[in-house]
Amino acid sequence: MASPTRRRLAAGLGAAALAAVDLGVKAWAVGSLQERVIPLGPVELRLAYNPGVAFSVGDGAPTWLVLTVTALVTAAVAVVAWRIAATPSPGRLPALALVLGGAIANVVDRAGDGVVTDYLHSGWFPTFNLADTAIVTGVALLVLTTLRHPTPATPSGDGTSGIG
Repeated sequence: MASPTRRRLAAGLGAAALAAVDLGVKAWAVGSLQERVIPLGPVELRLAYNPGVAFSVGDGAPTWLVLTVTALVTAAVAVVAWRIAATPSPGRLPALALVLGGAIANVVDRAGDGVVTDYLHSGWFPTFNLADTAIVTGVALLVLTTLRHPTPATPSGDGTSGIG
């Protein structure tokens, strides 16, 4: 069984690799999809920019506010992943690495110009990117693993529930 340090390192490297791939694809999309659409069956590659968060919620909010809130949420996910890595938890750490990697990529992308670059378009769903896909997949895996392997709250001996 891997130590907490190894689990944290693996999750951090996974999140960093995902963020790097997504940012690389976003850079390619900006350079290659300005005036073109590439059909790929059920989706097409089409350049779009999102000044808001999921589904363009908050697209009228000041950039600094959207960036601050998303950075704080990303930091919270990192703290949760760090804490979860301290104990073996089937599936939870990879799920959080997906969420964290996607969140980091979108925060870094937004920090440059106040928008997130999107490039996957289905015609019936808002345009999205690899980071968004990782976040949604990670959240779904987190829910599924939590339902399959709930973590019981154990008394800590100090009057608290042991959670947190």
